[in-house]
Amino acid sequence: MSDTPPETPAAPTAADRRRFAQYIADERAEAAVYRRLARLREGEEREILLELERAEQRHEEHWVRLLGGMPPKLPRARLSDRFTGWMAARFDSVFTLALAQMAEGRSPYDKDPFATPAMRADEKIHHEVVRGLAARSRRRLSGTFRAAVFGANDGLVSNLALVMGIGATGAAPHFVLFSGIAGLLAGALSMGAGEFVSVRSQREMLDATEPSGYGDPYLPDLDIDANELALVYRARGQSEEEAAEHARRAIAAARAGTVPTRTGGIDVHEVVGGAFHAAWSSFLFFASGAIIPVLPWIFGLSGVPAVVIALVLVGIALLLTGGTVGLLSGAPPIPRALRQLGIGFGAAAVTYLLGLLFGVSVA
Repeated sequence: MSDTPPETPAAPTAADRRRFAQYIADERAEAAVYRRLARLREGEEREILLELERAEQRHEEHWVRLLGGMPPKLPRARLSDRFTGWMAARFDSVFTLALAQMAEGRSPYDKDPFATPAMRADEKIHHEVVRGLAARSRRRLSGTFRAAVFGANDGLVSNLALVMGIGATGAAPHFVLFSGIAGLLAGALSMGAGEFVSVRSQREMLDATEPSGYGDPYLPDLDIDANELALVYRARGQSEEEAAEHARRAIAAARAGTVPTRTGGIDVHEVVGGAFHAAWSSFLFFASGAIIPVLPWIFGLSGVPAVVIALVLVGIALLLTGGTVGLLSGAPPIPRALRQLGIGFGAAAVTYLLGLLFGVSVA
């Protein structure tokens, strides 16, 4: 597809030219992100990243042509692009790819008449390419990271609700502190044990449902034209023709001494994670989250000052956990952070009101 617009817009104004210069700076910054990430990769992933860099350079050349040459001075690239470039130079992580994915999802070319249809399409495809590059890292993180985030969030919300509710009854500060510590230990142990059982059960179910090598030693003895191996593939959802062809390939591979491929290249256990890692992550992160609402009472505060400080500390932590989840999912972090904050404070408000309702008088 050509990068020349089908219809030439009106001559660019001074404002248009300033916008083109900003586009050049942004495209250079995005190209640098992919170039720096490529240095940390190898093989096919490196080639994909270098192709993305070349695409961004083509976009830059388009705006340079419209300006009649490179401007003597370019504006600074967007802060988000500069930060992603800083990350890419230092960390080859899913966080960097998530930032790049969000950047590709904010393309201004959809409404710019000077951008070509090919450039608009490129930006949409780049978003999917970066999403694909980040997918494997997200799968590796998903089990342990899910347990860590849920553990920290549950610790924050449940213990904040606990100390708010007990504090609202008028209980003595040492009783609030004791209740918070007890809630921390009970919740962390419960979360760790529950996560271990959950992940171990999921892995056992996957082991029971995934294809096994039970019959592999006998494949060479099957009749290639009339065999039950095709029934195995049909039972797993393939059509009769696909199953027959798959069975013929598997038998031929077995007779050649090659183990047939059954999984399609993706380890489904990666998505679930390890049971021990998930349990420890859940325990430690629940405890680290649950200690935050108790900190004011640990340092001897009580009454309204303790409540206010606890709310501020937990609010910051909830914003961080929510924003991190949003960032790693390739979505804007602020809405997720605010959602997490609203849920946490909503739960605390309910228990605080119940504490007031059933309050006791302390001598």
